[in-house]
Amino acid sequence: MVIKAALFDLDGTFADTAPDLAASLNHARASRNLPPLPLEVLRPQASHGSRGLLEVGFGIEPGHPDYDTLRNIFLDHYERNICVHTRLFSDMAQLIGELERRDIRWGIVTNKPHRYTVPLMKSLGYADRAACLISGDTCAHAKPHPEPMLKACQIIGVTPAQCLYLGDDLRDMLAANAAGMTGIIASYGYVSSDASIKNWNAQGSVDRPTELIAYLTL
Repeated sequence: MVIKAALFDLDGTFADTAPDLAASLNHARASRNLPPLPLEVLRPQASHGSRGLLEVGFGIEPGHPDYDTLRNIFLDHYERNICVHTRLFSDMAQLIGELERRDIRWGIVTNKPHRYTVPLMKSLGYADRAACLISGDTCAHAKPHPEPMLKACQIIGVTPAQCLYLGDDLRDMLAANAAGMTGIIASYGYVSSDASIKNWNAQGSVDRPTELIAYLTL
């Protein structure tokens, strides 16, 4: 099977967004006179959005009396500072360039809401180069449901079997498998140290983005 498209998770796969997410979480902690948490503590939760970060930062979940207030403080700060320290992962620019050289279309499928996905991709300079930007609220369901993956294939004009998906979380591999596409683990991303990636039912893993090139002809 010749791969005709490559899809990427955003946080922890396409871009290293953890520094800006951590800064916003620590801004919320400062509003409660709490000291900042180190980036290495927050980085593994960066793929889990506001819910995961607020749980680590405050030990609270949705339903807690302070949850909505702290979530709004966190998200408002993040929206204003969405690409201060965020950068593409090493080699990602080279990978995208190689995909484009080979006329392999690529896109983003993330659970990040549209209001953050598009501004971030624009700030990184890749919004107009992507064949699709599927956010967590683009479809009725988010990953691990296959609907966002299938929507991306529909937009790009490929079958799932002609598509690779690169992600750093179990839900990414669940979504890829449910959609019938090849799932590859971005082991360089926000994979927690206790994750059993051998049980994620992926078709491979890469330690750096350019290693995905080896999977373009399956």
